[in-house]
Amino acid sequence: MVALPASIEDTQQLLSRADYLADTDLATVVYLGLRLQRPVFLEGEPGTGKTEIARTLAKVLERPLIRLQCHEGLDLAGAAYEWNYARQMIEIRLSEGEGLSREALSRELFSERFLIRRALLQSIDPAQPVPPVLLIDEIDRADAPFEAFLLELLADYAMTIPEIGTVRAASPPIVVLTSNRTREVHDAVKRRCLYHWVGFPSARREAEIVQRRLPGIDQQLSRAIVAFVQGLRQLDLYKLPGIAETIEWSRALLELDSIELDPAVVQHTLGVLLKYQDDIAAVQGSEAMRLIDEARRIAAGGPGGA
Repeated sequence: MVALPASIEDTQQLLSRADYLADTDLATVVYLGLRLQRPVFLEGEPGTGKTEIARTLAKVLERPLIRLQCHEGLDLAGAAYEWNYARQMIEIRLSEGEGLSREALSRELFSERFLIRRALLQSIDPAQPVPPVLLIDEIDRADAPFEAFLLELLADYAMTIPEIGTVRAASPPIVVLTSNRTREVHDAVKRRCLYHWVGFPSARREAEIVQRRLPGIDQQLSRAIVAFVQGLRQLDLYKLPGIAETIEWSRALLELDSIELDPAVVQHTLGVLLKYQDDIAAVQGSEAMRLIDEARRIAAGGPGGA
């Protein structure tokens, strides 16, 4: 297990080892979350690197990653724990011939050996040899009442199980929550976390990210790609492309042996960047050509390309 960073600059360098280029604001929140042992709540547009920060922390700090993917209908049994009812029924059958009292059987049935631990309980299990990184991903996709299950864990790194008692982490896990803001998350959750809005990066930083993830890419091509994507984000689209889409599009263009933004290739690959047909239709044709011309100008160091 790697020691926690000693400063904001150390945090940036640590993340950079795994090719995650964090700006100072994000690095500050992550550093404080690690040092103060507080959950970090990251909100922002999809594809801006919120989920990746948890994966990166697990990698560079050499800790296991426990991921809870939130979805509609998620409940305590799916997120925290449930009882192994099948094994309990078998135990009841076996105990019928042994003459166990009802009280003794009840105590046995609701002991830890019949407990199935899900992500939340796994993250605070005192038997964990190394405190993990717990990623509660896209919490806004879960139903609002689900958030109440998280409050004790986020505040005290503990969970009360009525039949057993309170389970408390021997050492707090690193907790990262993400939200795409499809709905507002309750203030009670946010108050227990350090909050940060993850926005789209500047053109310079996005180009650095592309070049870091794809070391062999031509720098002028990467600048043109980033300029084109940054131009798309200025349009009134239903879903703006994130950094993940920029990287994926860059890979696609390299796979197609592109050395510049060719209009035909751009038209054919817009589906890598845009995920809704209305957005693709709005960009195809003259709008795409305008963005290509502007991106070429920027990549070549023309107006707006410094």
